[in-house]
Amino acid sequence: MSHATHANAALTPRARLRLARLIVEDGWPPARAAERYDVSWRTAKKWADRYRDEGPAGMLDRSSAPHHQPNRTPAPVVRKIVHLRWKQRLGPVEIASRLDMPSSTVHAVLVRCRINRLTHIDRATGEPIRRYEHEKPGHLIHVDVKKLGKIPDGGGWRYVGRHQGRRNKALTAERTGQRSKRFDPLTGTCYLHTVIDDHSRVAYVEAHDDETKETATEVLKNAVAWFAERGVTVTRVLSDNGSCYRSRMWLETCANLGIVPKKTRPYRPQTNGKIERFHRTLAEGWAFKKFYNSESARLAALPAWVHEYNHHRPHSAIGKAAPITRLNNLAGHHT
Repeated sequence: MSHATHANAALTPRARLRLARLIVEDGWPPARAAERYDVSWRTAKKWADRYRDEGPAGMLDRSSAPHHQPNRTPAPVVRKIVHLRWKQRLGPVEIASRLDMPSSTVHAVLVRCRINRLTHIDRATGEPIRRYEHEKPGHLIHVDVKKLGKIPDGGGWRYVGRHQGRRNKALTAERTGQRSKRFDPLTGTCYLHTVIDDHSRVAYVEAHDDETKETATEVLKNAVAWFAERGVTVTRVLSDNGSCYRSRMWLETCANLGIVPKKTRPYRPQTNGKIERFHRTLAEGWAFKKFYNSESARLAALPAWVHEYNHHRPHSAIGKAAPITRLNNLAGHHT
């Protein structure tokens, strides 16, 4: 059964059609048809006229928005608002003060122009961020290294407090013998070598104790083989300008694997934004999500978290699907 598209409608579209047909096809007077359906004479005539002009399609509700909006913000003022937003990153209140107009009007313009959030505007250029996504898995992978301080035995300061955290750090350094150049106790750094497929957002992660060219190239080989096992051939790799990615060994490894190496623009981490966002998810969902009483305990939880991220966690950038679903090439989706 058809239903009206808004709560205050006196008639459903099906009832309107029956009413209109009584008048137009059966010759009923509008007043008689109106009385039968308990509506006004004008309402009955309106639906009859629409039925003559448009047929059954005319029985649906129309938009209540006005055809003309004489009070809409003039185009020159809209351009000034957009300019202040793009170039100076001002908020609605500041822009409204400069242009002597209500901040609610400024906010409405920013929403209409889709620049109401500063995250949608590139910090360096002031232009709207241009998002991209390669068409197929393997067309581009992003690589980077995320550094995390290792957790001392007994837990880190985030959960046990700074005083106990310093004690745990000192005891761990005493056990491992790690000291800084100033002989301060150290627990060391965990280097997470991360790889993200641009199309699917599928992640590959390895934890190491360094970020040397030897480690970086070995991670790349392992990641390429891991993707190959899932039917994905890697053709390009995007990295920042870290020393391990500028080495001759990196270039030779890429050449041997048949991969074209790409570099981000200097001082522009936004170019590698997908992996930067993954690092934030990694930190929130695994590294600092709960209390770990040692670094080995945290590392032991990493494979399960990566599996959860790839296979089960809905990703908002790909329609809330799990990343691994975009690697399904069984039906020849990407060939």
